Amino acid sequence: MASTQIPTEQWAQVVEKKGGPVSYKKIPVPTCGPDEVLVNIKYSGVCHTDLHAMMGDWPLPTKMPLVGGHEGAGIVVARGELVKDIEIGDYAGIKWLNGSCAACYYCRQADEPLCGEPQLSGYTVDGSFQQYCIGKAAQVAHIPKECSLEAIAPILCAGLTVYKALKESGARPGQFVAVVGAGGGLGSLAIQYGKAMGLHVIAVDGGQDKGQHCLDLGATAYVDFTTSKDLVSEVKQASGEDGLGPHAVLVLAASEKPFQQASEYVRSRGTIVCIGLPANAYLKAPVFDTVTRMINIKGSYVGNRQDTAEAIEFYRRGLIKSTHKTVGLSELQSVFKLMEEGKITGRYVVDTSR
Repeated sequence: MASTQIPTEQWAQVVEKKGGPVSYKKIPVPTCGPDEVLVNIKYSGVCHTDLHAMMGDWPLPTKMPLVGGHEGAGIVVARGELVKDIEIGDYAGIKWLNGSCAACYYCRQADEPLCGEPQLSGYTVDGSFQQYCIGKAAQVAHIPKECSLEAIAPILCAGLTVYKALKESGARPGQFVAVVGAGGGLGSLAIQYGKAMGLHVIAVDGGQDKGQHCLDLGATAYVDFTTSKDLVSEVKQASGEDGLGPHAVLVLAASEKPFQQASEYVRSRGTIVCIGLPANAYLKAPVFDTVTRMINIKGSYVGNRQDTAEAIEFYRRGLIKSTHKTVGLSELQSVFKLMEEGKITGRYVVDTSR
C-alpha cells in the first residue's frame, strides 16, 4: 500500500567515504519490503553517533556510501503487505535500531537492541538524513498526532537513551543523580527526564552558558569542570545534606577522563551508568574502592520498544521539552563542525525540506 505522491528522487546527505564530508545530493527514493514502511522524514535530530559514523572511528563497520541519521520523525507514505498495525498517514519515527532478527535469545527477552544481527539506522542501513527513509515496521516509533514532528525528533534517540539509562541506574525519587555532559543534546533531556522521575539532578559540564541552560531546565546544581578546583568535592557537596555523593552517575561525555572520575564521587552502593562512546576509550576504576564501597559500573544502550513508548509518553504529557535549533538538511556539515569543536548546547535538528 502506498500514497500516490511519492517521488522517484529525493535530497539526502551522503557520506561517500570514511572521514567525510557529507555530500548534499539527489538519490533515488527507496521502496519498502513486505515488513517495512516508508516514512517521509520531515525532521531529523543530529546525534554525536552520526559524526562517529561519518568518521568511521568506532569498532563497527559502516555501510558505504551511507545516509546517516537515526532521529527521523515523519509521516508514513507506504507500507508492505505484511504490515498491519501502521496506517498510511500515521506519524512515525526512525530510531537507531531499525530492525532486529526477532528470533535470537536477546530478541526473545525484549532486549532486541542486543541482537547479534541488528540493522542500525544511519550506520549499517541508510538513515534519516534523507527525505524518505525505510524502517522495519516492528521497530519504528509510533508518534501521537498531537506531537510536533520537529520537537519530538531528538526524543527518538537522545531522549530514549537517557530515559533508559535512568531506569538502569535504579535511582529512586528523591535521590541524587549526576549527569556528566549535561549541557549537550542527551544531557539536556536527561535533566528533564530525571526531574520528571522525581530525581535531583546535579549537572556537570563546562562553561557559564551551559550552566545556565542546565539550571533553566531544572537541574538542582551545576558543577563547571572548566573552573572547578575540586570537582569531586563539589559534586559530593551538591548531593544533599549528607554530602555522600550522588546515588547514580550518568556519564554522557565524549572523552575518557569523566568515566574514570565518576568512581571518585559516586556514593557507596551507587551506580555509574556509561552511555557516551568516546572512540578508543577504556574504563578504569580502583578495584579496592569498587569492592569495599560496593560500586556498580554498567553500560546502558538504547531502549527497546516499550522504553520508546514510555519516553514518548513523557514528552506527550508535556513533561519534556526539546531544546533544539533547527537548520536545513543542506547545512548538516556545519553542524558536524560545531560538534567537533564542542560548541553545541542542546540538540540540532535538520529540516529535510531545505
